[in-house]
Amino acid sequence: MAMKQDDVIAVLEENGYKFVEKKGIRLFFETDGDLNEKAAEAKALIKAQPWGAALFFNVEVAKS
Repeated sequence: MAMKQDDVIAVLEENGYKFVEKKGIRLFFETDGDLNEKAAEAKALIKAQPWGAALFFNVEVAKS
């Protein structure tokens, strides 16, 4: 996942997510709507990429 971070950011930003920050290998985004649904959508968007199926990652809701 670390090598594909720029690709993940691009995919999610194209779909309405706003990249906020990177902490280590963790990426943080903001979005509107139901956060649990948006987390599931983000995971599906990443997995739908040609390179996404090979990645191991978690998507979770983080509240600031």
